[in-house]
Amino acid sequence: ERVVATSFKEARKVTQKSSTRSWPVASSASLSRRILPGASNPQIRQGRESATLPGGSLGLGTLRRRRDRGEWLPWSRRDAARPPPQWSPCRCWTRFGRTGIQMKTRPGEVLIDCLDSVEDTKGNNGDRGRLLVTNLRIVWHSLALPRVNLSIGYNCILNITTRTANSKLRGQTEALYVLTKCNSTRFEFIFTNLVPGSPRLYTSVIAVHRAYETSKMYRDFKLRSALIQNKQLRLLPQENIYNKINGVWNLSSDQGNLGTFFITNVRIVWHANMNDSFNVSIPYLQIRSIKIRDSKFGLALVIESSQQSGGYVLGFKIDPVEKLKESVKEINSLHKVYSANPIFGVDYEMEEKPQPLEALTVKQIQDDVEIDSDDHSDAFVAYFADGNKQQDREPVFSEELGLAIEKLKDGFTLQGLWEVMN
Repeated sequence: ERVVATSFKEARKVTQKSSTRSWPVASSASLSRRILPGASNPQIRQGRESATLPGGSLGLGTLRRRRDRGEWLPWSRRDAARPPPQWSPCRCWTRFGRTGIQMKTRPGEVLIDCLDSVEDTKGNNGDRGRLLVTNLRIVWHSLALPRVNLSIGYNCILNITTRTANSKLRGQTEALYVLTKCNSTRFEFIFTNLVPGSPRLYTSVIAVHRAYETSKMYRDFKLRSALIQNKQLRLLPQENIYNKINGVWNLSSDQGNLGTFFITNVRIVWHANMNDSFNVSIPYLQIRSIKIRDSKFGLALVIESSQQSGGYVLGFKIDPVEKLKESVKEINSLHKVYSANPIFGVDYEMEEKPQPLEALTVKQIQDDVEIDSDDHSDAFVAYFADGNKQQDREPVFSEELGLAIEKLKDGFTLQGLWEVMN
């Protein structure tokens, strides 16, 4: 029978009376009844579900749910001090409030597109943010508060559609709906492009996600796939064969199967000589360990895959032993090279890449103009456009002409008048 404790002191008393040494727990129904109006909503901490109870010192404070029994236990500092799991492109990740280090691209991750005016309409309506589209995930963060962010791996995306959403910044507008599933929880994200008439948000995300879905051969563990054609390995783009080993036994059955081994820069492929459809493709991304172990057939190459791919343990017999050791050394070397710079197979090509602001800025060109410093007056205009002339000027004697003429305005000469007339 579960016991509801109202304080840590009461919890210790109940623990001493109980035969077991576990913390007294409260059922989820009792917990929901104890949460008062205005209490904080359930939060997610380090991948564990938690809830905060009001009531000061009388409440249990922060609780966490144990996954195996669905019970609520007190949250300890040791749980909060646990480091977050390492980000992997093959697992379903939907993360909120990542740190700066976790937001950085991992080896092999490439930034494809960056949109500066995108709103997270679902969770941060009215907040302008930036959307980063890489070959492995979608990252959104607020421009005002970068710690308000989220990261969505393509591997957890179920569907991407466009619908009409209500945005505080743009009102009723078309938005991008992203439906994801992480473990057993579904999330829905709505992104709105704040630039009117720009389709970049839809084209970039949908195109890159389609390229990710069609390149799973680079990342997924495959059994009995269409890998061999005319006894030759069907190479992937950017894939090169480094070694081909004949006479390799697969130790999956009691008698073994004779086949051929292909070692490339992306994966390891084995197929049976009698049946090409009996094959296996092991990408370096899914390899957990590569060792030489003793079996009932003698020394064998043992490859253990990651838990995400099923945790397979595959054994291969290569004779002689010297050739086996050379093969293991070669595979380990290629595995290290791949880990330093992985090839995820998401190829892209930007058709209309927007130009940066520096390229669109027009530099001010200095006009090649020479300024004449000589005081040259237009005598013709001065005389014929003189609208302020009320009466004729007094006559004066001109020694150059030898007769009386109207007095010239200040700054004009007879020589200048003759140049205008000529």
